[in-house]
Amino acid sequence: QVQLEESGGGLVQVGGSLRLSCAASERTFSSYAMGWFRQAPGKEREFVAAIRGSGGRTFYADSVKGRFTISRENAKNTVYLQMNSLKPEDSAVYVCAAAGSRFGLDDSTTYDYWGQGTQVTVSS
Repeated sequence: QVQLEESGGGLVQVGGSLRLSCAASERTFSSYAMGWFRQAPGKEREFVAAIRGSGGRTFYADSVKGRFTISRENAKNTVYLQMNSLKPEDSAVYVCAAAGSRFGLDDSTTYDYWGQGTQVTVSS
């Protein structure tokens, strides 16, 4: 199975930037679509962004459009989430996931494998 490991979380001030990384064990990494989800205490898991295996199509939640960018580097089996203009409401545990499907990527049930998550805290 695919193992995923996130990194890059931390504490940042309002308006700051952070880049998250997710490294995959799978040697056929490019066959998987990848997504980022987040979950804050007491709240439901929320879709953030997704990217197809080729990197040719990306998808974003309305709440992060224009601020976050998802990308991937298949030669390194890694997907990234660049987060700019951060707000306190962005604070959450961010988790990356891998999907064998290229459709329904805004739905968590589409995904087959999940990482453990990395904490992002935005303070004012």
